[in-house]
Amino acid sequence: MNGLNKSMYDIGSDSAFAILARSQELAKKGNHVINLGIGQPDFPTPPNVVEAAIKAIKDGHHGYTSSNGIPELRESVKEDFYKRNKVSIDSNNILITPGGKSIIFYTLLMFGQPGVEIITPDPGFIAYKSMIDYTGAKAISLPHRMENDFSFDAEELLSLINNKTKLIILNSPANPTGGVVPEKELEKLANGLLEHPEVFILSDEIYSRILFDKHKHHTLLKYPEIKERVIVLDGWSKTYSMTGWRLGFGIYPKKIFNYAEKLAINCHSCVNSASQFAGIEALRGPQDNVDNMIEKFKSRRDFLVNELNKIKNVECKKPGGAFYVFPRIKKNKMNSNEISSYLLEKKFVATVPGSSFGENGEGFIRISYANNIENLERFISCLKDFMNE
Repeated sequence: MNGLNKSMYDIGSDSAFAILARSQELAKKGNHVINLGIGQPDFPTPPNVVEAAIKAIKDGHHGYTSSNGIPELRESVKEDFYKRNKVSIDSNNILITPGGKSIIFYTLLMFGQPGVEIITPDPGFIAYKSMIDYTGAKAISLPHRMENDFSFDAEELLSLINNKTKLIILNSPANPTGGVVPEKELEKLANGLLEHPEVFILSDEIYSRILFDKHKHHTLLKYPEIKERVIVLDGWSKTYSMTGWRLGFGIYPKKIFNYAEKLAINCHSCVNSASQFAGIEALRGPQDNVDNMIEKFKSRRDFLVNELNKIKNVECKKPGGAFYVFPRIKKNKMNSNEISSYLLEKKFVATVPGSSFGENGEGFIRISYANNIENLERFISCLKDFMNE
């Protein structure tokens, strides 16, 4: 089409939403479709959070708010961040946004341009590379390998930095793999970045509460030597089952906060009032629902990993966090897109092909276990049938 910004032809999309749409089409035709593709908790938003939003509406909170979020919510984020990470942040450096994706969007608009290189996880969340491509910057793949528990190697990462590198994107626990970066790799990275004082880091910590076994989350803001170059992304969608509320936040270094806020003002003005009051209650209220959800996720993870590894030509690592497994599947030289498509069209089970997440995702599929155990059992049965055909 003539007249469009040429960058529009390079922007990607989220295949999980395309798969969701196709799943809904198949379901309308009377098929029982199990959706293990979308990254959305299958638990309801906690009732106390819902009630807080209703109260906010009844109390007349219907208008614009501050572009960076209401002060009470930013203070709640500050308190919660310290409680979980023992790191103090300034509430004036917090930008409340309509979902965590906004932070990716604004940050890459700030740093991305032709001639710039941005290091991004591979496999990694689809929106990272989509937005890098849109800005005209060059995406540099940072491999997250199965044999390394889907973490990165800090020395390999540091070797990718040159004078064109402006931003590094990290994600732990990770989408699509569930991999958790060990503290030792983060320490190596923080020390190594002292030699690259112009490079910033976007640390996507949206799954930081969803951890299993002995895994612990380590925010990059804990390292004072790089703290003024770290942007943290987090939010309510995953932890509190609030995907549709569209509520996230970014913690920006003071020297670039105003630029991020200007993008927010030009884009969304502010986040809706009721969601912000719900966000306060989520952080300050009881956490029983969160703890229960994580326990359910853990039991589902254990079931899937155990059953997947019983199937010939299927190999699955036990993820340390998030709510995905990322098994390698070998079947008649089929690629990941062909496998995922077959499972949806013939077995009515939606998954996401690993190639959607980068070149290093080829040969894998992403399975969300944000679904009940009965559906996960059915998926295993369908996959066994497929592998035996």
